[in-house]
Amino acid sequence: MAFEPAGTGRPAPASLFARRPELRLMLLRAVWPHAVGADMARRCEPVAIESNVLRVRVPDLAWRKAAMKNAGTILGRLHGLAGALAPRRLAFFEQPGPPEPPEPPHAPLPPAPEAVARAAEAIPDPELRERFLRSAALHLDLSSRRRPHA
Repeated sequence: MAFEPAGTGRPAPASLFARRPELRLMLLRAVWPHAVGADMARRCEPVAIESNVLRVRVPDLAWRKAAMKNAGTILGRLHGLAGALAPRRLAFFEQPGPPEPPEPPHAPLPPAPEAVARAAEAIPDPELRERFLRSAALHLDLSSRRRPHA
C-alpha cells in the first residue's frame, strides 16, 4: 500500500472525526483515561459531545466537584492528546452508573520489613495502610531485583 502525499484531495483524518460527532466522541473516549488517570476514568464517563462541549457522567457530587476542580487540566491534556478535536468545555452531570469493575487480584509479594510495617501502623485508614504496605513491598522487591548480586 502506497501513501499518497498530502494535498491529494483526500480529507485529513482529523476532519473525518470532526464531521461525525459519534466518531469524535469515540476518539475522546479512547484518550479519556490518559487525560484523567485510571481512578477518574473508572468513575467518570464521557457520554456526548455537543457544540464543542464534552458531557461527562459522574457518579456523585464528590466526583463532580473533583472533576470540576480539575477541568482546566483535563482540557489541556485532552487538547494535547486529541488536538483540534478536543472540546473547549466540559460539562459534568451526576448519574450513578454501573458498579465499578473489581480490581484485578494482586500478585503475592514478600512482606514489608518490620520497620516499614511499624511505620504503617500510624496510617489510620485501613485501605490506605494496605496500599502503602503493598507499594513499599513492591518497591523493595523491584529494588532487590535490580541490584547486582555480590
